[in-house]
Amino acid sequence: MTTMIMKNSKTQLKLAALLLGAVSFQSSADVILHAFNWRYDDVAIKAQEIASLGYKKVLVSPAYKSTGDAWWSRYQPQDLRVIDNPLGDTNDFKAMVQALKAQGVETYADIVFNHMANEQWKRADLNYPGSEVLADYAADINYYNDITLFGDVKDGLFGAGDFHGTYDQGGPKCISNYNDVGDVQYNRLCGAAPDPGLPDLDPNNWVITQQKAYLNALKQIGVTGFRVDAAKHMTNYHINAVFDADIKKDTHVFGEIITTGGSGNGDYDNFLVPYLAQTGHSAYDFPLFAQIRGAFSFGGSMSQLVDPAAFGQALAGNKAITFSVTHDIPLNDGFRYQIMDATDEKLANAYVLGRDGGVPLVYSDNNESGDNRWNNLYRREDIKGMLKFHNATQGSSMQVLSHNSCILLFKREHKGVVGINKCGTGQDIWVDTQADNLWWHRNYQDTLSNDVQNISSQWHKFYLPARKARMWLME
Repeated sequence: MTTMIMKNSKTQLKLAALLLGAVSFQSSADVILHAFNWRYDDVAIKAQEIASLGYKKVLVSPAYKSTGDAWWSRYQPQDLRVIDNPLGDTNDFKAMVQALKAQGVETYADIVFNHMANEQWKRADLNYPGSEVLADYAADINYYNDITLFGDVKDGLFGAGDFHGTYDQGGPKCISNYNDVGDVQYNRLCGAAPDPGLPDLDPNNWVITQQKAYLNALKQIGVTGFRVDAAKHMTNYHINAVFDADIKKDTHVFGEIITTGGSGNGDYDNFLVPYLAQTGHSAYDFPLFAQIRGAFSFGGSMSQLVDPAAFGQALAGNKAITFSVTHDIPLNDGFRYQIMDATDEKLANAYVLGRDGGVPLVYSDNNESGDNRWNNLYRREDIKGMLKFHNATQGSSMQVLSHNSCILLFKREHKGVVGINKCGTGQDIWVDTQADNLWWHRNYQDTLSNDVQNISSQWHKFYLPARKARMWLME
C-alpha cells in the first residue's frame, strides 16, 4: 500500500503448494531499478549510467495528473488522461522511455487503480478531475491537448456513480477490519477521523474502459511492465477486467500485497494466494522478506534461507519480485519496524541478488524518508558488484554448500559462489570442489572486495569475514 492517506482450508494449502514451487525465472530475472520519485528527465539523463551498471528495467513513479510536492501525492490520481505532475509531463515521460530504450533498458510504470485523490477537504463532489483542474485545462487547451494520452480533457473523467459507497448509498465507509476481505476491497483507505479517505473506484464498465485506455496509451509509448499499487484493496475481478489478455501481452505485471509472512499468515492466505491463483500475475515476495528479516534477527538462523519456498515462506521464482526494502517500509510509520539494520540490509542484498529465483528490485530514492540510507543507492559500490555477479550468473542453478546459524554458502553452478556471514566472528568453510563441480585452476574474484580464491585441490577453504558477504565470480 503506497498511499499516505492524509498528509501525511485444505484446498487453499494445496493451492499454496502449487504456487510456491522453487521455479527458476531464468533469463527474465533482470534487475529492476525502482527510481522512486525521480523526475522523468533525471531518469533520461542517467539512462546510460543505469544501463552500464547492469539494470535492465526501471520502475518509475505513477504517471498521470497529480498535484503536490510530497511523494505520496503521486499516489493520489486526479486524472488518467494526461501526465502532468511535479516529475514531468507526457512529453518528458516519452523522452525518458526512449532514452532508456536506446540503452536497452525497459520502462515499468507504477499503476494506481484502486482510488482517486482525497480532495474532500476542498470539494464535496466526486467529480474527477474536478472543476478547478478542468478550468486549468481550458485556460491552456493547446498544451493539454498535446499531452493528452486518450479521451477529451474538455470533459470530466469520473463521477459519483463510479465509486463505492457514494452518498446516495449511505455514504462512504472507511476500512475497519483489515482481516476482512470484503471490507478491505470495497471500502476506503482512511487516515485518522474525520478523514473521509481515498474515494474507492467501482469496477463498472466505464471505469474499466478508461483504465484500459490508460494502460494501452502507456504501452504505445513503450512501457513494458506495470506495478499494481494497493492490489490488496482491489478485487481480483477488477484486476482481471483491466489486465486482460491484450493488455498483458508482452507485459510483466506484478502486484503489491503486503504480508508479514508466508503460509499460515492471514494476509498471505486471504489475499496473496488468491491474487496469484486468480490473476496469474507476479507479486512482491513479502513472505521471503519476512524470512530474511527472521534469519538476520537476533536468535535467527541463516539456515532459514536455504530453501524457504519449500516451507511456503517464499513465492515461486517465476512469480516473485524480491527485495530487501520497498518504499513503503521507510516512508510509512506503520511499516518502519521492518527496516533492517544497515549492515544486515547489505548482506540481505547479496542474498537477493546472488540467489536463483525471482526478479530482484533495487530501491533508490532522493532521501524522502530522511534516513539517508537509500539516496543514490542504485550506484553504491557494493550494489555495483552485486549487479555484476547477478548478471553473470543469471539462469544458472543454485546449490547450497554449507549453512548454520551464522553463515550461508551457495554456488551458482560452477560460475560463482556466494558467502554471507551475519555474525561477529569470521568462519572457515571447507568445500569438496570435486563433488560440487567447482572448476580448478581458475580465479574466483569477489565482486565486493579484492579477495581472490584460486581452487587447486579437492578440498578448498572459503573464509567468510565477520558481518561480510562475498560474491566470488569465476574469471
